[in-house]
Amino acid sequence: MKLTTFAKATAFMALAGTAMPAYAQQTVTWWDFFAGGDGVRMKALIEQFNEEHPDIQIEGTTLEWGVPFYTKIRTSAAVGAGPDLMTYHLSRLPLGLSEEVLTPITEADLEAAGLSEDDFFESSINAAKGPDGTLYAVPFDIHSIVLYYNKSYLEGTRFLDDEGNLTGIESVADFEEAMQAAADNGSQTPVTYATGDDGGTYRVFYTLLAQQGGTLISEDGEVLPGDSTEKAVKALEIMTNWHEQGWQPEQALYEASVALFTSGQSAFQLNGVWEVPTMVDLAESGSLGFEWGAVEVPKLMDTQTTWADSHAWAIPIQGEEEMDPAKREAVMEVVGWMEKNAIQWADAGHIPAYKPVAESEEFAVMEPNATYASLAEDATYDPRSDVAGVASPVYDAAVNILSPAMHGYLSPEDAIEQMKAEIQNRM
Repeated sequence: MKLTTFAKATAFMALAGTAMPAYAQQTVTWWDFFAGGDGVRMKALIEQFNEEHPDIQIEGTTLEWGVPFYTKIRTSAAVGAGPDLMTYHLSRLPLGLSEEVLTPITEADLEAAGLSEDDFFESSINAAKGPDGTLYAVPFDIHSIVLYYNKSYLEGTRFLDDEGNLTGIESVADFEEAMQAAADNGSQTPVTYATGDDGGTYRVFYTLLAQQGGTLISEDGEVLPGDSTEKAVKALEIMTNWHEQGWQPEQALYEASVALFTSGQSAFQLNGVWEVPTMVDLAESGSLGFEWGAVEVPKLMDTQTTWADSHAWAIPIQGEEEMDPAKREAVMEVVGWMEKNAIQWADAGHIPAYKPVAESEEFAVMEPNATYASLAEDATYDPRSDVAGVASPVYDAAVNILSPAMHGYLSPEDAIEQMKAEIQNRM
């Protein structure tokens, strides 16, 4: 088309009130670590955003979860070759701060996204801040372990109410009674979790420690300070007893631990909310074979709390350069849109960290999410230490020390002392 013809067409469309087609003005380079069902849902959100925002286009890349992701962030951000926006575990925020790869999220940034700190659950927004109160990430969800249950093994016991919901578990003794009742009703492995894996072992241990009011790493860097050592021993003794009673699987890796529940061999499963889509899909396909539910991990010890983490949005440094203000505004528009559309992410089992979605009518009818949503107020995040959190030395200690101990290879007391020394040496 000649320029004069294009100009005439433009003028005609303007006079006719016809909108000109929009063209991408900003490209947001995005890195995440979502695979499986999480990955499918996140890709759908990206596609929807791009369709609705022709002036801002997300170019998404999915990298390997865990240590590989955080290593790549560190090396790429330092030379200005990282993404404009990335997903980040809040449990790894201390590592990001010590490596100086994160940029602060300012009030102007939040305003550009149409957000404020008050929009988020207190536990998640606090975990997104540095020691001085500076915000470095925007929480997207709260994910935790929950207690899944197979109703068939609890029929005729005091642990199902008239509506078939789990009830009556208010202590370790109650939970152990429920497991024995399930065993009496034919459950081969009454409770399953990844007893031979880092995440499964650590999350159950940390929940039992936190429910006693124990501290794994204090703010000044002391490992298991005060009476927390005794509380850690108690937590490990409980897990060891479950092994000795034959209630939990022998050194089960993650996939095997899930299969024990989905195949109907286990009455209970202690696992993340991220397995909710697995259960929903199996139930809808008719291949599950039993009725199930999921609840917040009960108050087994002194306090109602559960290990939790959050996926969040963070903006890495750009080497020695600063992000163009227009690009940063586009990045924050992406963040704001994702938060306001988080109901689609909740479909993966997560609890939205953005309260207007978590408190919406749409989320209130989403099951079993709404049933365990109370954990958002009760969550205990990992210690603020660069040796704690996802894919950290603390997780290594769980699989290398705690898991062998609960399988009888060393005493709980010796294991906790070894764990203390191992973590302290890595700090």
